[in-house]
Amino acid sequence: MATTADFRNGMVLDIDATLYTITYFQHVKPGKGGAFVRTKLKNVLSGQVLDRTFRAGERVNEVRLEHRPVQYSYTDGHLYHFMDLQTYEMMPLTQEMIGEDQLRYLKEAMDCEGLVHDGKVISVELPLFVELKVVETEPGVRGDTAQGGTKPARLETGAVVQVPLFVEEGNVVRVDRREDKYLTRVST
Repeated sequence: MATTADFRNGMVLDIDATLYTITYFQHVKPGKGGAFVRTKLKNVLSGQVLDRTFRAGERVNEVRLEHRPVQYSYTDGHLYHFMDLQTYEMMPLTQEMIGEDQLRYLKEAMDCEGLVHDGKVISVELPLFVELKVVETEPGVRGDTAQGGTKPARLETGAVVQVPLFVEEGNVVRVDRREDKYLTRVST
């Protein structure tokens, strides 16, 4: 058991048999009335964000999640199969457990991090920066812009990001998947 004084970003709470991660918290001491803690909680499984207020000193159930290396193997159309790199056990996960925003960057043999609760993988986190091949983009035309210009590029996983004009089909680029943002060209 923990109290609101123990809150920190990234802490996982069990609220009504649902796991939530604290993404933001603020201790508030109004001039009148009791102190309270304002929080933003993200559902670990669905990604839904919830605003919740706790009384100062209120007890909460803290959950410790284990992080385990997993590797994406394949999809059968409905489930995404990951291999636990410690036990070599295959784990099928649904699209909802992975998250739509992460699926755009998921490719075979990608090493990820699995979140384990009660011995079962409940969620998967992809690396923050992924390296993917550009499969479709328009040729860059010099002289079109006064500043550095960008163009859309389709990556091997189907994701579309804005890249500089000098990036061509076949290049491998590093992308920040959280912001769908091009970082650098890895190879030509």
